[in-house]
Amino acid sequence: MKRTIASLILPLLLFTNSTSAQSNLNAQSVYDKKLKSLWTKLESTINEVDRNLDGVLGVAIEDLSTGQRFLLHGDSIFPQASSIKIAVLAELYRQAQLSADGASGKAKLTDLYTVRAVDLVQDSDIMGGLTPGVTQLTNRDLATLMVAVSDNSATNVLIDRLGMESVNALLDNLALHNTRLRRKMMDVKAATEGRENISTPQDMLTLLEKIYQGKVLNKDVTADFFKMLSTHKDSFIPRDLPDDLQIANKPGELEAVRTDSGIVFLQNRPYIICVMTTYLARERDGEEAIAKISASAYRYFDRLARSSPYGRVISERNSAAAK
Repeated sequence: MKRTIASLILPLLLFTNSTSAQSNLNAQSVYDKKLKSLWTKLESTINEVDRNLDGVLGVAIEDLSTGQRFLLHGDSIFPQASSIKIAVLAELYRQAQLSADGASGKAKLTDLYTVRAVDLVQDSDIMGGLTPGVTQLTNRDLATLMVAVSDNSATNVLIDRLGMESVNALLDNLALHNTRLRRKMMDVKAATEGRENISTPQDMLTLLEKIYQGKVLNKDVTADFFKMLSTHKDSFIPRDLPDDLQIANKPGELEAVRTDSGIVFLQNRPYIICVMTTYLARERDGEEAIAKISASAYRYFDRLARSSPYGRVISERNSAAAK
């Protein structure tokens, strides 16, 4: 009798396990299809913006939970305007970390600078109002001015203190060979000679990704870097996003150029977004293009962040398998 019961139970257990496994596979297949559909909608929105923009558009987006990327003209080189200041900030924090570890001759966040009239250039609304020869600022203060109000004089002082060659050496070490700091801010002569500060959507995404992953700075310094880059500013990526959302970004503006690159720290689903435009017939169109793509990306990632726990488990499982 025992053998008869065992012989009946074992196939039943095998059938139950097989059915459960098949059910999980079917559920995952449905989830994956829905996820692909949402991603396709995001791609369609970006392609529509590209078609309607009277100018050149480049986009790079990465889901930091899975590593999935979307690239449009990802390797095309764009003028960066003030977005290149992300690289300057990264080098400042790298040197500050080296200094804290005992290296000599590296910049510290606490190093003092006394304002000099000779250092003042256009678009320096804060620095231009300070008293030369009297007002003192730390490198952290200068970085805050560079990020928050894009103060060009503060940026140039930091470039002098860090060394332009050091900023580019950092980029080379990260294999970002299409990203270059080639002139200081408001250097009209250099600009007319074609020495523009440049990058690509994919390069700027990779720079932010490597910093986020702790491959440039240690954990504490990385957190401070993104806190600095998240300083409130007038920019395009956050324009139609929730006010309480942490966004570490830096926009850029030149004639016929609008750019913005950063990380959106959406709970459960942080992502990188870099949008660049050039040869614009109207700069406002570039600003609206960036804002529209940013809003569309946010809606996509927000839906993933609020998805069912089962969906998140599958996503995490896929991410682990990819690694």
